[in-house]
Amino acid sequence: MSAESVAQAAYIVAILLFVMSLAGLSRHESSRNGVLYGIVGMTIALVATVILAVQDAEAIGVVLLVIAVVIGAAIGLARARTVEMTGMPELIALFHSFVGLAAVLVGWNGHLEHPHYALESLERIHSAEVFIGVFIGGVTFTGSIIAFLKLSARMKSAPLVLPGKNLLNLGALAAFAVLTIVYVASPHMWLLVLVTVVSLGLGVHLVASIGGGDMPVVVSMLNSYSGWAAAAAGFLLNNDLLIVTGALVGSSGAYLSYIMCQAMNRSFISVIAGGFGIEASGDDDTDYGEHREVDAEGAAELLGDASSVVITPGYGMAVAQAQYPVADLVSKLRAKGVDVRFGIHPVAGRLPGHMNVLLAEAKVPYDIVLEMDEINDDLADTDVVLVIGANDTVNPAAAEDPGSPIAGMPVLRVWEAKNVIVFKRSMAAGYAGVQNPLFFRENTQMLFGDAKERVEDILRSL
Repeated sequence: MSAESVAQAAYIVAILLFVMSLAGLSRHESSRNGVLYGIVGMTIALVATVILAVQDAEAIGVVLLVIAVVIGAAIGLARARTVEMTGMPELIALFHSFVGLAAVLVGWNGHLEHPHYALESLERIHSAEVFIGVFIGGVTFTGSIIAFLKLSARMKSAPLVLPGKNLLNLGALAAFAVLTIVYVASPHMWLLVLVTVVSLGLGVHLVASIGGGDMPVVVSMLNSYSGWAAAAAGFLLNNDLLIVTGALVGSSGAYLSYIMCQAMNRSFISVIAGGFGIEASGDDDTDYGEHREVDAEGAAELLGDASSVVITPGYGMAVAQAQYPVADLVSKLRAKGVDVRFGIHPVAGRLPGHMNVLLAEAKVPYDIVLEMDEINDDLADTDVVLVIGANDTVNPAAAEDPGSPIAGMPVLRVWEAKNVIVFKRSMAAGYAGVQNPLFFRENTQMLFGDAKERVEDILRSL
């Protein structure tokens, strides 16, 4: 059996494992197996690709390939061992940028090493593959870098609002369509240079135009873009594995983005267009009155007298690494007969499923971790809600203020509970830059300081 036949068979096995990985990751109970299937599938795919490369390449090519794999593996292992859960969103955005850059480089290689086909139609198909691959890869590359800069606070999370921003996006897409037609008819390098510049600029503008509160959707959408970029590279390289894997990533990422848009009451088309939900001004000079404060002893007293408690975590819990004392608090309250549950917003944190992973890491029973739609109707009958590091996902302005930048976004209606305790470092606005009227409600008390330390203080008081 030839090396190519072995590689093709290995690719089929890898594809099946990737499908099983997605299926496993869809449920908490099977998520560990899902990750394992993905690792095994990628290992098989990588080994098969190296075997093919060794068969076809010259010695210098094999040496360069081995060097690249070793360097990439070393960097990947180092980052995997050191990255905190709070750093995962920006790290994933950065990974997406690599996929986009790879697609751009593969596209340029397809132009420079242009194979000659017997049929003119095949020549045109190849040119279209090159041009589309470069465009998708360029948008993914720069868009992911902007997402990384925003998520890591190296760039302001506020949306960029340029005059005629929608016209700029539409103009870039129209230019891409026209340039594609011209390039397919006559594949000159200057056209490829031009579309590369257009795609890089569009990627920057698309993501820069989106505010921080919507970044979880952006990360998911960039994941989809990276999948389509990989699929485009697969067509150029005549690699079935890349095509199928890219399609899996692209379609699943797009569907996840659609689900998240539904949860946030956003338009899916507007996500793709970039800059949704920024027509309203983020400036807010409203006088909400004075907030009330509580200390750990007071919070412990409220919890001790409660029969039902709901905890709504956010990115602040991840930053403070408070999930472990929160898990201890849950155990202690449940031992006292208190009904404790978690309410998770679909975009809590800065990555889909971020809070669920943190709570699972702290061994919180998964059957008490409920989604927003499952818990919202019960909040009015809840004695105490603990808001730990969440802000925009519990903001009543989304439901009550049509002029708010987050108007219409479904939120956890924590203000309906009898008592609300908000763990926060200060009265500063959240990641979306929007003030939260919840902090000034009569049934709300603020517990300032590091979330982990405050929860530990409550545990001692209990």
